Amino acid sequence: MIDPAPSGAPAGPKIGTEKLVRLSEEAAAHLQGLLKKKEYAEGALKVSVVGGGCSGLQYQMELVAGAGPRDILVESRGVRISVDPKSAVFISGSEVDFSTDLLKGGFRVTNPNARATCSCGDSFST
Repeated sequence: MIDPAPSGAPAGPKIGTEKLVRLSEEAAAHLQGLLKKKEYAEGALKVSVVGGGCSGLQYQMELVAGAGPRDILVESRGVRISVDPKSAVFISGSEVDFSTDLLKGGFRVTNPNARATCSCGDSFST
């Protein structure tokens, strides 16, 4: 899931693979447009897991200009995804999808590690 940095390389994000997290075609296309609109040439979708929500954990997503120095950087379908190391444990193997559905539209995470989810789909437990 994570490729080690070459020795002597400057500190920076680690490089991960799509085994950690990947994007659906729809999510990648939508994110490419959003990153272009924000003029984030080196931008990424930052995916985090934080405490809260109905089931105990919830996802946070935001567009960032670049990955943090401790983050894991994954490229999926031409878009970068930045994940902090603590969140990586919870989202390993997940897919981020995007839907234009009026009621449940937006970005959604399909997480094989989630043992329970709430009806809103934004909260989970492991």
